[in-house]
Amino acid sequence: QAQVVESGGGLVQPGGSLRLSCIVSTNIFSFYNLAWYRQAPGAQRELVAAITSDDTTNYTDPVKGRFTISRDDRKKTVYLQMNSLKLEDTAVYYCQAKLPSSTRDYWGQGTQVTVSS
Repeated sequence: QAQVVESGGGLVQPGGSLRLSCIVSTNIFSFYNLAWYRQAPGAQRELVAAITSDDTTNYTDPVKGRFTISRDDRKKTVYLQMNSLKLEDTAVYYCQAKLPSSTRDYWGQGTQVTVSS
């Protein structure tokens, strides 16, 4: 079992940057695949970026070149560095943790990112 806690959201102007952090409390963090999702008002939750246990990453097209996902296994933390933020990046951002061999996944409570001038 794992507990997931996100932090780092806030209000930022267009073109600004934020770094989200997600701590996953588990003794086997290094085995987890990790991902960031977001959900804008009235929209479905969508995958933003993901990173596997061997550091393979993938991104949804709208954030490629602007967002970077990374992980620090010693700190049991996954990060989402968001640069050149746009109004349409406004959403609640959620962290997901999942073992490749399991159908169960773990989610945090979400952190609000608001991009506004």
